[in-house]
Amino acid sequence: MSLDPALAAVRRAVRREVGGVGTVMVACSGGADSLALLAAAVFEGDKAGTRVIGAVIDHGLQQGSAEHTAAVVDQMAALGADETATIRVTVDPGPAGIEAGAREARYVALSQLAAHLDSDVVLLGHTLDDQAETVLLGLARGSGGRSLQGMRPSFEQDGVRFARPLLAITRAETESACRADDISWWEDPHNADPGFLRSRVRHVVMPMLEAELGPRVAEALARTADQLRDDMAFIETQAEQALEGVVIDGGIDLGRLASAPAVATRGLRMAAIRAGAIPSELTYAHIQAILDAGPGKEIQLPGHITAVRQGGRLLFKPTQK
Repeated sequence: MSLDPALAAVRRAVRREVGGVGTVMVACSGGADSLALLAAAVFEGDKAGTRVIGAVIDHGLQQGSAEHTAAVVDQMAALGADETATIRVTVDPGPAGIEAGAREARYVALSQLAAHLDSDVVLLGHTLDDQAETVLLGLARGSGGRSLQGMRPSFEQDGVRFARPLLAITRAETESACRADDISWWEDPHNADPGFLRSRVRHVVMPMLEAELGPRVAEALARTADQLRDDMAFIETQAEQALEGVVIDGGIDLGRLASAPAVATRGLRMAAIRAGAIPSELTYAHIQAILDAGPGKEIQLPGHITAVRQGGRLLFKPTQK
């Protein structure tokens, strides 16, 4: 009997990350995406001699989360994970909201756990549909190319490499892969809660776009992210070089930076982040406010950082409490 096409696609996507490494960690929530990812990692890991660790993060945001976490641990073990682990985190909603707070807490916990268990890479189960939703949210925020490039296929945090091997795989395919592998999955009630913006995008906005524009909208949005990513990488390299050439006496020569307007805003963003501003909360409006500010005008930035213009220079300093 031939292998289910969706199951084959998931395994093929995961094979590139599992082969040639000693240990991989799979972040697993119990949903179809992460369970399909874990099962594929175990299958490919057995062939490649790679140790697979299944990890579940308990955010403590739902009643019964501890019981659910224990059930996921049992399921990961039943699927053949060489080792399982769980961490309970405390989510600080902060100014960016509970979704961003949960994401930040999750990545910090996964980074620490991966370092402790000597994992070569942490695999995340984000799919093509997740990518499309991310691009659409970035477009709605008007936050420019940085958001429109969507989620990166791989990145490093705190010295740990993360990878998203399923970004070309749809959510429907991960569910088909689970059915083909006789895996039952959990539906997170937050994913259907209209109180969450991403849930509204998933269940209201995307279906409407598909009905009006055609069924391949998600693929088009994800393809846009891929195309923009290369462009943004080039522009940010130029911005880094421009920034290095305009730092004088600990401040930024705004006149010289403005001579390269295509990279000025990106250069200022980089400078603010280096000074301690929080990247996820630093918006285009903050950067534009800096460019528009007159001499002596102070601009408060997220992360308790203040930008102030003194003459033709821009300085960053801790915000006075």
